[in-house]
Amino acid sequence: MSRPRDAAATKAALLDAATKLFGERGFDRTTVRDIASLAGVNQALLFRYYGSKDALFATVLATQSRELLEDSPAEQLLRNVLLRMMEEKPRREDHPLYAVLRSAHHDSAAEVVRRQLGEEYARALSSLTDAEDAELRADLVLAWVVGIGVLRTVFGKEPLAEADAATVAALVTRAASVLLEHSQPG
Repeated sequence: MSRPRDAAATKAALLDAATKLFGERGFDRTTVRDIASLAGVNQALLFRYYGSKDALFATVLATQSRELLEDSPAEQLLRNVLLRMMEEKPRREDHPLYAVLRSAHHDSAAEVVRRQLGEEYARALSSLTDAEDAELRADLVLAWVVGIGVLRTVFGKEPLAEADAATVAALVTRAASVLLEHSQPG
């Protein structure tokens, strides 16, 4: 039994299947064939709509990041990002930061990561300050977050690797508030 062609439904089915399988198995243990099978489509459609497994993984990450952006008021975004990033304990090679690094050489995946993980987060964070260099300040905070993620997850640097997520989030948000402060009471 074949279903009618519906590009949007097929893309959504592939994205849902990839999100489920990447979450259960991680990047390396999830195959294109498995994603397509769970989505109920031919694996060639994954390549048509997403270009590669890496690009699909980047899209999954971007989608999850967008949800976090939509669910978090700007004032809570940094804390929520840190908590989510630090509370996930996948194998190091399955961590989202690895996916971002693996996907950086794919133009479409890199664009998704830059747009979703960079520009939208920077815009939300820069809204917290009235400083003339708000965008730079937001980028500095984002760089710090990525650095924390790399040191904790990729390198397993102690004591950060085993530090309590809530403690780290509280320390970082308190320090970042200096960069993201309003100069005029409002």
